[in-house]
Amino acid sequence: MIVAVTAFAATSTAQAKGKTNKRPTAPSTTPAPTPQPTPEPEPSKRNGRPDAKPIATPTQKAQSTGPQYSYIFTRPGFTYSRIAIEHDESGKGQISFQKTSFDEAIIDPVSLSATTMKAITEALAEMNFLDSTDDYQFPGRDYSHMGNVEFTLKNAGRTRTARYNWTENKNAKILMDEYRRISNEYTWRFEIDLARQNQPLLTPGLMESLGSYIDRKEISDPVHLLPFLTELSHDERLPLMARNRATKIIKAIEKVKK
Repeated sequence: MIVAVTAFAATSTAQAKGKTNKRPTAPSTTPAPTPQPTPEPEPSKRNGRPDAKPIATPTQKAQSTGPQYSYIFTRPGFTYSRIAIEHDESGKGQISFQKTSFDEAIIDPVSLSATTMKAITEALAEMNFLDSTDDYQFPGRDYSHMGNVEFTLKNAGRTRTARYNWTENKNAKILMDEYRRISNEYTWRFEIDLARQNQPLLTPGLMESLGSYIDRKEISDPVHLLPFLTELSHDERLPLMARNRATKIIKAIEKVKK
């Protein structure tokens, strides 16, 4: 998630000429220099990342006639206190997240795999989500201190939102877990991208974190990460330890895939 820096344009001051006692002379025939336009200040960078994207307004979002999915996780005090994922039925959309100590939300595109979308749509079908009136929050167990989930589905002019933080409904739990895994992937992508640009020595530890996520099945679809991991394994900005760890993770994912 990137510390904001602001570029300040430098200004110069002209020295004032002192007065003399010389008699005035005829004006010089040398033409006066043409005034140069003042350069515009460089645009400020958001959170230090050149490709950081501005928060999209409703008019900027792509219009779609198909189902629209929205997931929001909130928990003040967490490293990522708010995570919002919006996407369409093809899995295309965006994720925004607020990281502790950052002034602005980070926004990145998401592209969910067919495997991830299958898990989401099957859970919603089992829940009969749009037609159901079920309350998925399990009574007597309020775990809001661990974070609250809000899921919204819009389709064919109909909208339904469900909010819960603990559930014993099997499919509501699958839905919650799947979006948590998506969040894990994309916040990790953000952290590793930031580190390889600014602090490459942090990347070996981040690679270890990804390995732990995958071992605990906390990434929605590890196969989805293969192109990005391959890119990292050849990025000479990263220490050899990080590149080698990326290669090992790739081999482990491919082994499971077979």
